[in-house]
Amino acid sequence: MSIARICSRAACHKPAVSTLTYVYADSTCVLGPLATYAEPHCYDLCADHAERLTAPNGWEVIRLAPDPAAAGPSSDDLEALANAVREAARPLPPREPGHGTPGAPVEVARRGHLRMLQDPGANTSEG
Repeated sequence: MSIARICSRAACHKPAVSTLTYVYADSTCVLGPLATYAEPHCYDLCADHAERLTAPNGWEVIRLAPDPAAAGPSSDDLEALANAVREAARPLPPREPGHGTPGAPVEVARRGHLRMLQDPGANTSEG
């Protein structure tokens, strides 16, 4: 499940569209497209705050234009997702005791991506 990222500015609840990073060694603010992952020392900004961004005196602002081709999923992304869904839905062949690694747990049931395993060494008889 993906949670939408919101603007880092206080009291702003608009969706983030850009990521701001400070390069202290160069006295530079870099404002670019929204980063793939939220980083601890970067700030996500909505369109309004990104547009109005100003730098401290003596600092430079570099605005990186977003790549329109990278805005949506590519055909490779969609194909990888479809393959992952097919792989997860494919049933595993049943394992018989005595096959595979000796002493390894045996899969006895499967529901979606969850598997129930039986420990071959466990005592299953009740008292």
